[in-house]
Amino acid sequence: MTKPPVLSHAYEHIHSSIVDLLESARRETVRSVNALMTACYWEIGRRIVEEEQGGAERATYGQELIERLSKDLTARFGRGFSDVDLRQMRSFYLCWPHQIRQTLSAVFEGEIQQTLSAISAPPISELATEPPVDGILQAISTEPHPPGQHAPVLYLQRIAQRFRLPWSAYVRLLSVKSPEARSFYEQETLRNGWSVRQLDRQISSQFYERAALSRDKAAMLAKNAPEKADSLLPEEAIKDPFVLEFLGLKDEYSESDLEEALIHNLTDFLLELGDDFAFVGRQRRLRLDDSWFRVDLLFFHRRLQCLIIIDLKVGRFSYADAGQMHMYLNYAREHWMKPGENPPIGIILCASKGEAEARYALDNLPGKVLAAEYRTMLPDEQTLAAELKRTQQELEHRKQLHIPTEDNAGGEA
Repeated sequence: MTKPPVLSHAYEHIHSSIVDLLESARRETVRSVNALMTACYWEIGRRIVEEEQGGAERATYGQELIERLSKDLTARFGRGFSDVDLRQMRSFYLCWPHQIRQTLSAVFEGEIQQTLSAISAPPISELATEPPVDGILQAISTEPHPPGQHAPVLYLQRIAQRFRLPWSAYVRLLSVKSPEARSFYEQETLRNGWSVRQLDRQISSQFYERAALSRDKAAMLAKNAPEKADSLLPEEAIKDPFVLEFLGLKDEYSESDLEEALIHNLTDFLLELGDDFAFVGRQRRLRLDDSWFRVDLLFFHRRLQCLIIIDLKVGRFSYADAGQMHMYLNYAREHWMKPGENPPIGIILCASKGEAEARYALDNLPGKVLAAEYRTMLPDEQTLAAELKRTQQELEHRKQLHIPTEDNAGGEA
């Protein structure tokens, strides 16, 4: 029997709306469970640390505690509780202790009348000896219990409000030793919606240090939205500035000294350049008429699929440098570029540059030429952190007032 058209149309409408509702609910459920698990890992770390502090022989006791917990929790809950996992949870608490205490103190006031420091949680060993349950989430949500016993869901939900990133992101953040840098990466991940892979790339490329050293911090932070997986612009692939503190150069050095130091520390230099750079050679010779020229450094970029020519300058960038690089690119395009490759890109690596001179000298050249600064040492970290925090607050204020950034408004950087 054929259904009436009206009924069929009505059914399609309610069916699609219910599907949307269920999919939204499932997405939120996944987010909620992940957030609760992250909060649970923080709480496990807290209990381990406080249990260690109660031991007479702290170091030995802590080691035995983690080994025994790993064995017992793995037997009960399966993967995710190795020695390494538990040490990460312990480090997680140690890296984010005070913010959570302040958050809990505020949200529980008038509701539970207890701060985290007043909660008398049972020893962590009890967690491994409770009656069996189906999964750790059921174990932490056992009701009814006072707030300090078995960490009820309400308690974990309050902690989860502070941790809005997935657990894998916090694991990556644990590798950042500086508290200021760690906080910066956490805030930028939330602001830009970085994936864990993108966060890893930013940490590996020392984005914190480069942003702090940049003359236009606001523009650098504003344009740092997640990259498209299928495209990469040269400006996104090339850092500015480069951090070359590993060179160990003194106050006075020549371009040949700089080049020699880079080659001697080629492994570190490649790490600073990025994973997609492959070293091709140094002092590559080319002859024009009766004159010989030498390209300082030659690389190949795998994602951009092109040669990268680097010209080293120990002084300030000059418009004349752009003309020389333009000549190198024309020659490389004709003689060095292989079939299927994109046109080569030039990087003028200099000690300093004037933004206006660089823009007018480099814009609209037939070949892509970029000027990037390098630093052989980093300024005081507290100064860097203060400058970045001020810039982040300025960007957030602009966002709230719906003021476009220079980059989005089409103004000069």
